[in-house]
Amino acid sequence: MRPRYEFGESVRVIRNVRNDGTFPGEVTGKLLIRSGSVGFVRDVGTFLQDQIVYSVDFIEAGMMVGCREQELQYESDLWIPTRFEFHEKVTPTITLGIQGEVIANPGDEGEIEKVLKEYEDGPAYHVRFRGRTILVPETALEFMYPENEEG
Repeated sequence: MRPRYEFGESVRVIRNVRNDGTFPGEVTGKLLIRSGSVGFVRDVGTFLQDQIVYSVDFIEAGMMVGCREQELQYESDLWIPTRFEFHEKVTPTITLGIQGEVIANPGDEGEIEKVLKEYEDGPAYHVRFRGRTILVPETALEFMYPENEEG
């Protein structure tokens, strides 16, 4: 098992990093680092002898966080930013429907089930509204709870 990233390398976290209970001083589940943030590898270790864990210093956020290899990419790799992430609560900005059947109205709560970064017209999402999952472009969504937008 060899580490992919070395000390000092600039890396980007590719999914939101939340406290799994191991980050002191923050409640479990709190958003620590938002996807797309860039940091520098400060240390490389292992967890349970089968997972490589990197201590990544996110200087702008002022915190050092442990990240698994699959949560990182080189900063120089292609990155398509998205506004929303898996499991976030959203609401449509317009009425959404399929063949004349209304699926969701502005103010209805939906949940992101899948992020489609490379969709033909920009980021899009599979969003679940009242038991139905539909494809929605990023431009037709906003945060259900704007106060939670940054964590």
